[in-house]
Amino acid sequence: MKVLVDHLPVQLRADPARVVIRPFVPADEPKTLPCDAVSRSQRLANRVLALDDAQLSAELARVIASLSDRHRNIEGALLRRFHEVNGVLIASTQGRAGESELIGAYFSQEYSFQAAALFNPSIVAHPDQADVPEGALRFIMSLRGVGEGHVSSITFRTGVFTSEGTIVMDPASPQAISPRIEMIPGGEPGDPGVRLSCEESRNLSEIVIFPITHKQRHGIEDLRLVRFVDDDGNATFLGTYTAFSGEEIRSELLRTVDFSTFELAALRGPSAINKGLALFPRKIDGQYAMLGRLDHENIWLMKSADLYDWGAGTKILSPRWHWEFIQLGLCGCPIELDEGWLVLVHGVGPVRNYCIGACLLDKADPTKVLGRLAEPLLRPSPLERDGYVPNVIYSCGGLLAGRTLVLPYAVADSFTSIATIPIDSLLAAMV
Repeated sequence: MKVLVDHLPVQLRADPARVVIRPFVPADEPKTLPCDAVSRSQRLANRVLALDDAQLSAELARVIASLSDRHRNIEGALLRRFHEVNGVLIASTQGRAGESELIGAYFSQEYSFQAAALFNPSIVAHPDQADVPEGALRFIMSLRGVGEGHVSSITFRTGVFTSEGTIVMDPASPQAISPRIEMIPGGEPGDPGVRLSCEESRNLSEIVIFPITHKQRHGIEDLRLVRFVDDDGNATFLGTYTAFSGEEIRSELLRTVDFSTFELAALRGPSAINKGLALFPRKIDGQYAMLGRLDHENIWLMKSADLYDWGAGTKILSPRWHWEFIQLGLCGCPIELDEGWLVLVHGVGPVRNYCIGACLLDKADPTKVLGRLAEPLLRPSPLERDGYVPNVIYSCGGLLAGRTLVLPYAVADSFTSIATIPIDSLLAAMV
């Protein structure tokens, strides 16, 4: 039986005009400097401090004028950056009016966070469904934006899935806000986490989660969002993602209750060194549960009493059909149905084609596979195969709207499209 897939006329593409102010630090000092040498950051600050009043005023005015049409409250963002480096990268100083903002500007940069690509989407129901028409569903979509240096960040879009089965995307704001950054205790001593406060944003499209820690510096990739409901009924939005340092990868966890303040911290244990982990939306038998590809080929189930500490698991799914012979992986967090856990997967086949498939796991015992698709739901086609990485169709999560699966997916690591699939048709096609 062929699964009914409706491809909607929606495409989300990269936009180099969307930029965010993010921290900048001059390149590291040569290791041969004498121990009493003035650091490069301090020399930079000293040059600003040496400007006369006229030079200081003129340069600050030029900086503000160049940024004010692209950023809200740019003076506040630059002053905040000054306070982040003052007494840390440079000797503590408190000088003339405008001096702090200009020093902050020298330790900041504009970053075009989605200049090259906008892909690998995940989707959850919006916590605010007020004024949504009956039968419709407001959603939040996370996307992986790629900018200069092939560095990945997380950005967001919102929209509504209508009762007629169409998608109405809210327009993206022309501005992106610079969050307040606070280091918090992380998973291990000396391995800090991050709290990002984004109260200045007027809608979610203005929020950008860019790399901050050393372990993230080359990218925050492939957020898999899930609305997690705890035993007491309280809901938290959680998301696993891959942090890439340039030399190694590891899995980290994002958590938020309001999509205004976000906490990011590393996962621990043998499973945390892998990519593509996906949390279940609730505990199973009193434990957190997660799926992952621990051996780069098969899908495994892990359980933990601690949301951050993950050990070994049980292998539950292996390559079986030609389109998944190379490897299987997760395309999002498990979705709870009356029939069981619906899990979207990706398979890698000949010529490194990535396709999206699905399976159904037993609700009480997710190690039991009740059914799986013998043919892909989505595969590269002549209209959807070309881009930065050709022949890749990929997703980081779908959303259940009634008995319809809303599935945003990426094409060739370049742009994002959306499809809808009837759940009954999907389940009937499983073997």
